[in-house]
Amino acid sequence: MENPLLLFPQLNISASKDKSYYKVMKSTIKEEPPKSSKPGAKQKRNRLSLLLQKSEFHESDQLGKPGNLTKAASVSPEEAVKWGESFDKLLSEKAGLDAFTKFLKTEFSEENIEFWIACEDYKKSKTARELLPKAKTIYETFIQKDAPKEVNLDFHTKEVTSQNIEQPVITTFDAAQNTVYRLMEQDSYPRFLRSDPYVNLVKGRNPSRPTLRRRSRSFTVNDFQGVRPDFTVW
Repeated sequence: MENPLLLFPQLNISASKDKSYYKVMKSTIKEEPPKSSKPGAKQKRNRLSLLLQKSEFHESDQLGKPGNLTKAASVSPEEAVKWGESFDKLLSEKAGLDAFTKFLKTEFSEENIEFWIACEDYKKSKTARELLPKAKTIYETFIQKDAPKEVNLDFHTKEVTSQNIEQPVITTFDAAQNTVYRLMEQDSYPRFLRSDPYVNLVKGRNPSRPTLRRRSRSFTVNDFQGVRPDFTVW
């Protein structure tokens, strides 16, 4: 009998065995993920950069806190002492007004000083044509019910101001402005004079610095050289 392999050359038994063996081996070998899925050096640098940005963001947030209210003003202790002579003296100087405004922001009551400033600007209007748009803006921003920066006015003062808003004159907001002025003078101003930033300024001390200090980007990167952080925890 002739060899069946000679009659049917397409039946290659050894080749079939090789294919079966290849399939078995392929199923037992764990495929490695593509190199692109591994966190490369570029991804690690991006993540490190993100961490540095977050640190700087938190630091900048600290810089805006009460400890540094007067840092940018560069006010001498002698000038700061004058702010304590009267509330009017404080508001009459730009540095004092800025410092007091920043203080009110820490108490979430900056709408009072903003309203007072708006009224001061309103009274500087040179023509009657300027009064109406300014008056409506002030009324809608600070006085009307549920205004975005509504100030605390008694019922009578608010009613009188509301009635005069249609035909405003230079004195339209005088009563409301005086009410807010007295409120700040009797309530916020004494607390400002007792606040740490003001006391430190009068004594010639530097405002307290935040605990988190800025490092130069180059120094921070060098500091991390040779360190292999575990990025899987992020």
